Amino acid sequence: MTTDPQKDTAPHLVRRFGLLQASALNMSNMVGVGPFITIPLLLTALGGPQAMLGWLVAFVITLCDGLVWSELGAMMPGSGGSYLYLKEGFGREGLGRLMAFLFIWQFIFSGPLEIASGYIGFSSYMRYLWPDIPALRDPRIANLVLIGVAVAVGLLNILLLYRRIGSIARITVSLWVGTLLTIAIVVCTGVWKFDAKVAFDFPPQPFQFSLGFLWGLGQAARIGIYDYLGYYDVCYIGEEVRNPGRVIPRSILISLSVVAVCYFLINLSVIGVIPWREFVPASDDNQISKYIVSVFMERVYGRGAAQLFTLLILWTTIASVFALLLGYSRIPYAAALDGYFFRIFGRLHPTGQFPHVSLIVIGVLSIVCCALPLGIVIDALITTRILIQFIGQIAAVTLLRWREPQAERPFRMWLYPIPSLIALCGWMFVFVTSGGVVLAFSCVVIAAGVGFFVLWRKLHRQSEAAPQEAA
Repeated sequence: MTTDPQKDTAPHLVRRFGLLQASALNMSNMVGVGPFITIPLLLTALGGPQAMLGWLVAFVITLCDGLVWSELGAMMPGSGGSYLYLKEGFGREGLGRLMAFLFIWQFIFSGPLEIASGYIGFSSYMRYLWPDIPALRDPRIANLVLIGVAVAVGLLNILLLYRRIGSIARITVSLWVGTLLTIAIVVCTGVWKFDAKVAFDFPPQPFQFSLGFLWGLGQAARIGIYDYLGYYDVCYIGEEVRNPGRVIPRSILISLSVVAVCYFLINLSVIGVIPWREFVPASDDNQISKYIVSVFMERVYGRGAAQLFTLLILWTTIASVFALLLGYSRIPYAAALDGYFFRIFGRLHPTGQFPHVSLIVIGVLSIVCCALPLGIVIDALITTRILIQFIGQIAAVTLLRWREPQAERPFRMWLYPIPSLIALCGWMFVFVTSGGVVLAFSCVVIAAGVGFFVLWRKLHRQSEAAPQEAA
């Protein structure tokens, strides 16, 4: 196994991402439209401001998991991220082949769902800009129009990424600046207009321990984890990172720490101005919950300023889906190069030298998924990943420590194995507190993946045997 972080395993890719670009990529992915559309869902999970505990639980889980990603990413800085870690951790010719295949398989379902959530959020905030359009007064026509908007954003995202990596690094930083500006405006406004009595208007017995409380906490943590997703995005393009042994771990930890503070301040800012009972529970009938941050800005500055700010939110959303599609398009590409996926996904654009087939396929699937409800999208994408990707990587880093204790590790997990054990318990808690339908969906996806793996192995062996028989 190659563990040298400086070895250039892909000379066709240019290492354009330093610490600034890598952190910008992660943070653009993490922030996006997430906190602007999930605040109502989060507070609905536990029925009040106490639901912010879910974001704290999510931060502990993702921070510990971030140390797992940091060690693996610094040790194996190649394209594909989890695909590479699972393959090497479980053994290339053993269980690793199955785990790598299952990761790609579940990714085909979960990756487009995550990108689609950004498109759904974009269309939700577009509704705020179009309140007087007659077509939007008919719910059926409104949904079709907004889905059309999401499709258009998806196509734009593909076009922005259809170019060589050098310009993409510059685009990433420029989009990130817009993200930081959006957060700064919300936080400064919240500090100026914050009302503690409004923010901490808890319902009776908000922290009463019960099975229902644990169930709601699991739901809130799942929403919080969705908001943090992307802290590892740089790992998917490890071959394009300069000095990955240092840059990858630092970008992950910096991104998580900065975004955690931002999320806490954004949440307090909103509930410190708008009473939470106005947008809880979040539902299709409660329009405020669809674009809560725009309403927040309207109550402070008026509708005109809120409309301008909504444009910033839309810019931030584009930055997020841009970062997601950039990283995720590298996963099938890396698998195809190693012979673990369809060969066509391993093709590079003849002039731009980027994986254009993978980019188009993941981008189109994301556009298709944007027609689904947001709540279902979030629950499905989180639970589908937990068993194979997140828990699988915890097992992988443990196996590598046991099997190759002397291997070069540019970054070692702090206080090993405590963070990995905390992350394992956290992921299991989030998984078991998911709804029955979502749990069934994730299990069916994995079971079907095992079946297709058996079929794929049989076909793969037949294709290898055919040239030998002909000779």
